[in-house]
Amino acid sequence: MDGGPILSLQGLRQLEQSAEAAGLNLMRRAAQAAADWTAQRVPAASRLLVCTGPGNNGGDALYAALALHQRGYRLDILQPSPPASAACQAARLAAEQAGIAIWATLPDDYPAPALLIDGLFGIGLSRPLDASWQRLMHALNALTCPKLALDCPSGLDAYTGQPLGAALRADHTLTFLCHKPGLFGGSGADLAGAVTLARLDCPANLYPPAEGALNAPDVSPLARPRDSHKGSYGSVCILGGAPGMLGAVLLAGCSALRGGAGKVYLCPLDDRLPVDPTTPELMIRPVDEMAALPSADVIAVGPGLGQQPWAEQLLEQTLAQTQPLVLDADALNLLAAHPALATKLAARPFPTILTPHPAEAARLLGLDTAAVQADRVRHARALAARFHCVVVLKGAGSLIVRPDGYYLVNASGGPELAVAGQGDVLTGLLAALLAQRLPAFEAAALAVCLHGLAGDDYRLEAGGPIGLAASATAERISRVANRLLAAR
Repeated sequence: MDGGPILSLQGLRQLEQSAEAAGLNLMRRAAQAAADWTAQRVPAASRLLVCTGPGNNGGDALYAALALHQRGYRLDILQPSPPASAACQAARLAAEQAGIAIWATLPDDYPAPALLIDGLFGIGLSRPLDASWQRLMHALNALTCPKLALDCPSGLDAYTGQPLGAALRADHTLTFLCHKPGLFGGSGADLAGAVTLARLDCPANLYPPAEGALNAPDVSPLARPRDSHKGSYGSVCILGGAPGMLGAVLLAGCSALRGGAGKVYLCPLDDRLPVDPTTPELMIRPVDEMAALPSADVIAVGPGLGQQPWAEQLLEQTLAQTQPLVLDADALNLLAAHPALATKLAARPFPTILTPHPAEAARLLGLDTAAVQADRVRHARALAARFHCVVVLKGAGSLIVRPDGYYLVNASGGPELAVAGQGDVLTGLLAALLAQRLPAFEAAALAVCLHGLAGDDYRLEAGGPIGLAASATAERISRVANRLLAAR
């Protein structure tokens, strides 16, 4: 489940200090990693533009330029402001002594290089860029060439994913030592491009405790012995499907089946669904009888639930059950609207997963959506701590958060999943994995990753993100899971 650590900014600075104390020259190592990355992808003797800032990120870029110059590349260096650190000054002097041209401004007629390497600003940037730097970002973005950002795209807050006025739009980001959540969420998901982690051969014993990690699929809990039966894989009960919204509960049910649950019950609030002829495996129970609840291993509430008084009563009754719960959609809106329900949830000692999108998270926290999006990690952690639940904050770079604050950032999936019904599919998959006895955090991590990989699978096959229906996503989830199991 760990695709590389995430450290807080304070933890990263601590790691850098420990590495320097151990005699590791991180600037030289970062430069070598950037040079190696470039040499593997760009033909020798190509013209490269290296943009360097006044700090240590600029030093990384200057030493990378020197290493590439020594490999036969033609180098131009843009450094709009003079070095502000001794390390950056030493790197500039080394580049000058090698005879590399260093400019303070980019010529108006500068031709597009084979690659632009961005080392203007690193992860320490926390204030908006002034007008002159913003103009430079726009000019660099206008160059029709691939762009590689070192550590993070200049102008991007590496921890929130928010641009600080203007930011470079990179095709690739080579980030150092640890992952940064802002490269995967918010605007960072588009600005960072494909992200590669270079740990610079830094020994593991120097790393402080991580606050999170990049999510990576672990499908080993899904392996099945031949000597098993439907009871081995649990039963799921899904509550929802008010009049006009039956499709939501059907999608969740189909996804639970595709996710491997042994049995799936639907309790639709609209009693006009006697059976789904396209999926006869789904067993329908009248919601007023609640007959399926005591025998179900997992209960999911929310898909198409509505917010009528009887929906509130249904949620209250469900919160009193002892099984693991998945709460989505209108179940979350009811929690936000009724403090007594929220109090009962927070006091509930049994596993619960909440799956808000940003607007639902904002309602639960009493904020607006923009505030949640401005710092997704902080607010997802606040939700998990408040309700003592595992929280999945959906969106670009979905977050999976434990009550103690440890979190995973998910990098799979993309805009092909931005259609109605995908949240219902995720809810059903989460419930299915819980029914198969995965702990709540591990179930959430695997479900979010598989859901995203199903989207990736479609995008690669279709050649783009348009046209993936939620019902088709459920079909792809089992395909992706089986492929990963076979590849173990």
